[in-house]
Amino acid sequence: MSIIDELQSLKAEALASIADAETLSQLDSVRVTFLGKKGSLTRVLRGVGFLPAEERPVVGKISNEVRAVLEAAIQERQAALAEADLAARVSADAIDVTLPGRKRLPGRKHLINQIAEEVVDIFLGLGYMVAEGPEVELDHYNFTALNHPPTHPARSATDTFYVRDLSQGLDEDQGPVTEVLLRTHTSPVQVRVMERQKPPVYVIVPGRVYRRDIADPSHLPQFQQIEGLAVDEGITFGDLKGTLDYVCKELFGRDRMTRFRPHFFPFTEPSAEVDVSCGICAGSGCRFCKKTGWLEILGCGIVDPNVFGYVDVDPEVHTGFAFGMGVERIAALRYDIPDLRMLVEGDMRFLRQF
Repeated sequence: MSIIDELQSLKAEALASIADAETLSQLDSVRVTFLGKKGSLTRVLRGVGFLPAEERPVVGKISNEVRAVLEAAIQERQAALAEADLAARVSADAIDVTLPGRKRLPGRKHLINQIAEEVVDIFLGLGYMVAEGPEVELDHYNFTALNHPPTHPARSATDTFYVRDLSQGLDEDQGPVTEVLLRTHTSPVQVRVMERQKPPVYVIVPGRVYRRDIADPSHLPQFQQIEGLAVDEGITFGDLKGTLDYVCKELFGRDRMTRFRPHFFPFTEPSAEVDVSCGICAGSGCRFCKKTGWLEILGCGIVDPNVFGYVDVDPEVHTGFAFGMGVERIAALRYDIPDLRMLVEGDMRFLRQF
């Protein structure tokens, strides 16, 4: 077979392969096979040097024509395949506007935020103002100015998160900085408020607090607390009872009763814990209230005169009361939630109930 016949056969074979290519990658393989540096056309043309001189121009012309035909065929097939590929991708990505849309549930506030805002609204209606303070607090405000003695258990590193200063690098031998901590209650804000505002003072303080508790059904290491403080002339324990009785009825229902039990808090004297009648058994006693008919909801008391001494308020002229309630606990009692951890685990099947 002469070189010219070989070129014509190669052209026919290449054109058939180009036509059969179904993807751009297959087409590129055909190009390399026939027109590459080691392709079939290059291999055939290596024999041109052995031809007589008078035959070389004819063979050269034919080989150029074959290359031009194959390159044009490849370019044409490449354009067709690219167009088909684009059409396929457009079809795959097409949106059928006649299909029903996907239902997206509307967002809502977390139950903890709902209840915190509800409590704040109740006190705003009573004339209280909202106050805020830092979550990283000084020992003076968190303990000392609230009448906690140096030996009080709450000051222990087993109860409180103390802050270590890392500005100079991490030193394993460096102990905690006992003057700085994550606040264990929102009560430090009452001291800060009384430092800059003289009585009368009526504030409500919502915010996060931190304690070294292991998370279990009734404890969380981080939770929301709402502190309340009222300081004015002539405030009595009766004012405290009336205020909290009203708040409990607003939160749990007008038919709920409250009771005050003597207790101890370093910054109030006298102090009490407040219970609300069980909503499940109406006070008759059941498993939820441990057969007592009552559920503990908050602590309170008359501001200890020693606290006034830290903020230059005359206890002979002014008296006051303070209270603190955990928002998660109120949520649990209000909706019969058996485990506080359910409020913070992020299970939307549970949270969407509220």
